[in-house]
Amino acid sequence: MEKILDRFLRYVSIDTMSDENSETQPSAAKELDLLNLLNDELNAMGVASTIDEYGYVMGTIPSNIDAKVPAIGFIAHADTSPDASGKDVKPQIIENYDGGEIALKGNPGLFLKPSEFPEMLDYKGQTLITTDGTTLLGADDKAGIAEIMDAVQYIVSHPEFKHGEIKIGFTPDEEIGRGVVKFDVARFGADFAYTMDGGAVGELEFENFNAGSAKIHIQGRNVHPGYAKGKMKNALQVACELNALLPVNQRPEYTQDYEGFFHLIALEGSVEEADIAYIIRDHDRAKFEAKKVTMQQCVDFINSKWGDGTATAVIKDQYYNMREMVEPHYHIIEKAVKAMEMAGLKPKIQPIRGGTDGANLSFKGLPCPNIFAGGLNFHGKMEFVPLESMEKASEVILNIIRNFAE
Repeated sequence: MEKILDRFLRYVSIDTMSDENSETQPSAAKELDLLNLLNDELNAMGVASTIDEYGYVMGTIPSNIDAKVPAIGFIAHADTSPDASGKDVKPQIIENYDGGEIALKGNPGLFLKPSEFPEMLDYKGQTLITTDGTTLLGADDKAGIAEIMDAVQYIVSHPEFKHGEIKIGFTPDEEIGRGVVKFDVARFGADFAYTMDGGAVGELEFENFNAGSAKIHIQGRNVHPGYAKGKMKNALQVACELNALLPVNQRPEYTQDYEGFFHLIALEGSVEEADIAYIIRDHDRAKFEAKKVTMQQCVDFINSKWGDGTATAVIKDQYYNMREMVEPHYHIIEKAVKAMEMAGLKPKIQPIRGGTDGANLSFKGLPCPNIFAGGLNFHGKMEFVPLESMEKASEVILNIIRNFAE
């Protein structure tokens, strides 16, 4: 039987960064390198699995009990964030972590420090898997994939393990907000599901941000700077002016818990024209709608000052808070709480300051809360995951299955 660490290291070695500028699905063909592998591995373990034209992997483990119980799904995404490179990942394995700074040896002078990330000390004595400082790690969500596959391996190797019907799903493009746009919930066939895509060990989430995006084009007017007085309209300066109109205290670096934000994620261009991109987030639906209005008001102000057509905005919704869809089926939260307690964990029910495939799946009729995958500092060079957290996540999956089978 393959150890979960070896499985995880094998998965993170495959570059699966999604491409937000692509209109295809999967957005990057290289995502299929892992998705096809996972489909093959499931079939090799005796799990009937298919992969469709969009990259969705769906597998089924038939029930081995007489009682009729709900079909339960476990889902993780194969892509990694475009925020940092996922190519040529070189993990570092720190056994029996001593609580000190960890040198990220691929980037001299870069350290993972408890003074900056105090949560590291929660894992003293454990085995930490870090980056080498040149890429992200990919625990988001290859830790989730490894945990699901580890649980599948246990189930098929232990026929005495009693369970209802189990559904396995792997998706592309979660990191760019399109992970389950074409996911066929009816074909998947689960009554309820869980995404293994959360953070620290013990986390359990059924609330997430309402999410939107804003892309704003600024049309400037370039004139030779020596003769520009009263004529030049510098698109870059106008873009900065628009950004300054948004409330400073509603940026990600100043918010926490249920507080939403406007997040500037890209600004590029020239004097002649520029493009700005934002993501807009809030747990409260009314506040989310108000934020979109605020963004449009800023665009309108720029046009009133600099002339009609200076700024044009495309503001889109991406996903909504799953709470309203999950809460009516609260027993699936209770099953997960009990599963964590059975594994010796203290559940931490909290809102996600982000989103998962589970949010969109919940609105497509598949209630789907989110369970920890164990990683921390996702999307960057400071990412790490404790091995013991991944092992606990796999145990929690098996416990959830046990709880539904009872």
